[in-house]
Amino acid sequence: MFTDSHCHLNFPELISELPAIRQAMADAQVDRALCISTTLEEFGLVHQLALEFDNFWATVGVHPDNEGVREPMLDDLLTLGMLPRVVGIGETGLDYYRLNGRSVADMAWQRSRFRTHIRAARQLQKPLVIHTRQASEDTLAILRNEGEDGSSGSAGGVFHCFTEDESTARQALDLGFYISFSGILTFKSAKSLREVAAMVPLDRLLIETDSPYLAPMPHRGKTNNPSYVPWVARQLAEIKQLPMEEIGRITSDNFDALFKGVRA
Repeated sequence: MFTDSHCHLNFPELISELPAIRQAMADAQVDRALCISTTLEEFGLVHQLALEFDNFWATVGVHPDNEGVREPMLDDLLTLGMLPRVVGIGETGLDYYRLNGRSVADMAWQRSRFRTHIRAARQLQKPLVIHTRQASEDTLAILRNEGEDGSSGSAGGVFHCFTEDESTARQALDLGFYISFSGILTFKSAKSLREVAAMVPLDRLLIETDSPYLAPMPHRGKTNNPSYVPWVARQLAEIKQLPMEEIGRITSDNFDALFKGVRA
């Protein structure tokens, strides 16, 4: 019934508990999960999860925050992106939250890395998994500059763990992207984010945990895992005034529509 469109099951706190997590997923009717790569060094383990379990899939990419790791070249992403059960490119994007004394101008390496991912996604015709934090203007500008405008030939993708404002959401939707909401949507402080969710069309919605982070209410403060994604669906159901099961069906259908490789 439910699909977790973004999780990090290869992280130590989750993979060490994988049998219990998979049982919890089954109990919660969470049928599928997309395992997200954040470095090339970890990709092998992410991919192995997708190969081992028929309800897991993988992406390949390097998170914008990750420094001191192997820098992804276009050929790397193209080669790994063609492997079985790799259905998306990312997690990629821009993050200006932790500048650590640097200026936005100093983050040119992030923007270059982002462009490399976009070019790989366009060549492979696989969707981008986009992370943007305090960098939405540059994120949208680079997407447009690289041809990601929703037209023929666009890779498309999803703005994951969305926390930006309504204007950013509308612009992302105009470019053909999906919007994914995490457990943050359930937080008491997230009133403005719930207003954004109310605006996003049903056919562009995804849900995720971003586990092991951001456990939804009433599990906030615990280690998150995919079995908690129904709590995000519950919050969306309240916002959209629909049954929770309907949100599960809609967001799972949207996952199929975006990540076409999951149908193979």
